[in-house]
Amino acid sequence: MKLLPLSVSALLLAAASGALANGVTAPTAAGTTATSATAAKHAITHEDVWLMKRVGAPSVSPDGRWAVFSVTEPSYDSKEQWADLWIKSLADDSAPRRLTFSKGGESSVNWAPDSKSLVFVAKRDGDEAGQIYRIDIAGGGEAQRLTTLTLGARSPRFSPDGKQLLFVSDVFPGATDEESIKKAAKERKDRKYSARAYESFPPRFFDKWLDDKKVRLFVMDAEAGATPRDLLANSKLAALPGFGGGQGDEGQSLNAVWAPDGKTIVFAASTNRDQMARAAAFTQIFLVPAKGGEALQLTNDKYSYGSLQFAPDGKTLFALTQDETPGKVYDLERLASFTWPSVHLERKVLTAALDRSISRYVLPADGKRIYFTYEHAGLEQLYSMNYSGGDVKTEANHATGSINSLSVGGKMLVGVWESSINPPEVHAFTAQGPKRLTSFNVDKAATIDWQAPEHFWFKTPDGRQIHNMVVKPANFDPNKKYPLFAVIHGGAANMWRDQFVLRWNYHLLAKPGYIVLLTDYKGSTGYGEEFARSIQFDPLKGPGDEVNQAVDEAIKKYSYIDANKLAAGGASYGGHLANWLQATTTRYKAIVSHAGEMDLVMQWGTSDSIHGREVNAGGPVWSNLPVWREQSPVMQAGNHEKGTGFKTPILITVGELDYRVPVNNALMNFATQQRLNVPSKLVVFPDENHWILKGENSRYFYSEVHGWLNKYLNDAQ
Repeated sequence: MKLLPLSVSALLLAAASGALANGVTAPTAAGTTATSATAAKHAITHEDVWLMKRVGAPSVSPDGRWAVFSVTEPSYDSKEQWADLWIKSLADDSAPRRLTFSKGGESSVNWAPDSKSLVFVAKRDGDEAGQIYRIDIAGGGEAQRLTTLTLGARSPRFSPDGKQLLFVSDVFPGATDEESIKKAAKERKDRKYSARAYESFPPRFFDKWLDDKKVRLFVMDAEAGATPRDLLANSKLAALPGFGGGQGDEGQSLNAVWAPDGKTIVFAASTNRDQMARAAAFTQIFLVPAKGGEALQLTNDKYSYGSLQFAPDGKTLFALTQDETPGKVYDLERLASFTWPSVHLERKVLTAALDRSISRYVLPADGKRIYFTYEHAGLEQLYSMNYSGGDVKTEANHATGSINSLSVGGKMLVGVWESSINPPEVHAFTAQGPKRLTSFNVDKAATIDWQAPEHFWFKTPDGRQIHNMVVKPANFDPNKKYPLFAVIHGGAANMWRDQFVLRWNYHLLAKPGYIVLLTDYKGSTGYGEEFARSIQFDPLKGPGDEVNQAVDEAIKKYSYIDANKLAAGGASYGGHLANWLQATTTRYKAIVSHAGEMDLVMQWGTSDSIHGREVNAGGPVWSNLPVWREQSPVMQAGNHEKGTGFKTPILITVGELDYRVPVNNALMNFATQQRLNVPSKLVVFPDENHWILKGENSRYFYSEVHGWLNKYLNDAQ
């Protein structure tokens, strides 16, 4: 696959002349484009949502002069979808420029220390797995493939001197070099049988059956043809049955960084992954020579660590850490520091007094302050503190919306900001406030008739403050009456955010003429550790009660809500709660349940995670604890003598490849509805997982939701 040859000078020259040709309009000082002010308004469509360009997290060059980020140009036909890297000068207001031209896309961008080149991971012509490529930004030219590994490479990082690359890859059991890995891969491909065998948990993750590959760290010279070396080959650490990292779509990850001396690697890994069916998997910090060998364990406690970074002066190691408190369902992610170097790291928790989880943090080159974000009441904003953890202050922020990524180079702080009516764009964050650097979606967004969410709070009978957002449809008239659709977020460790959403877009749900209510029930994040923990032993009833109370409060507060036309729905944990509401109240005219749990016992036994479910219930399924039965929706299905039970018409949707909330939940749900003669419809997406991610499937999903709501909120009088 070819890349456009270019240099820094070519970028600057082309910025003015080629901006419009590349689909980008330079932002004006007022933050709008020339065409947006006069654009006509229309109600949002699925095409507006799906075809909005998707701007990825930027990576800033070490000298602070450039930001590189991905932009996906979606299509309903996946074969026509493009995803490329774009580059933006941070020294002036010139428009960004496309850096690569490929359908497959690139990820894991990492700059060389001299800011003259960068590496990324891509799967291009002839690649059976993602490989590392390098492109010369200063001199121009095509990207050069650096790795040709059978099992691919991911997460590359330059050494401090720019001469070597650290990256993550996999090996097969017993394979000690590339030739033996290639031989093992061929043997697996040539097998006459298709059986899978497992001796540890979990056998599958999200939408994939797991295999026997083992994650490893590799180092190689940063040039084509160099031979990678497995740093943990034949080590006692890697031989442990519980060794591994976090599970992701591309396999396990090992969060690893170069130590300041360039001679050692610091990484976080678990040694008890084989106990995940009965215990939390702790990730500890280790040190291994860049030449390979036995790793030295630097922490030995019951906490977990990740997001490792060194201070610019190399004297402090930072990490995000969780306490993994025994018997608790949720722990805040806090920022910790360690004096470096040290063979026994002792953590200092810098955000111990902050009752919020740190989402991300960055360390500018001046070494004066740490910048970070956290969730609160629908927003994610920027904050800073000194290296001792004191003097925490709120930085200049947009009043609405959410920051979803941060990167720093020199003193330049850059990330992606979005809101529900401002699709993602790259912004610089300065003392004077955020400055938008890209305009990929500004013009299209300006043509849509939508309003920012309205926020309100209420107090529960037990004194808990509950945050809500209300979204109004296009052509909203406060003198009219509108049905209410209470949409319930998943998680439960999650929060409704003021952001642009694909899967349950607030404005597209509201489009037919509904008020959408978004409630952060107990168990949500963004309100402190105890708030998130409060669903322990009460997974559905308490949150369900608060969703019902939120509906009551919205009706009292907003005269334009029609109290006789109510619906509720959600996905994942929101689907669990949708099923619970159907079982315990008849106030709703329609229910929508996507990936919703029906039986706590069945979900425990068939999902890809079980330990946390036991902790939440207070014990295993055979402990005879009442929560396993009393808060399973199916067990309340026939409570018609109480005036509840399954009666409300329900739309049930599910991805057949969903292993987080497996399809058996939806099948049981539909069977129960049909047994009780409840109006119900089951929609199964054979090629989708926990989420509906394909364009035409998404369009069909929204049409089904809108059709179901219309049938029971509007047609049925």
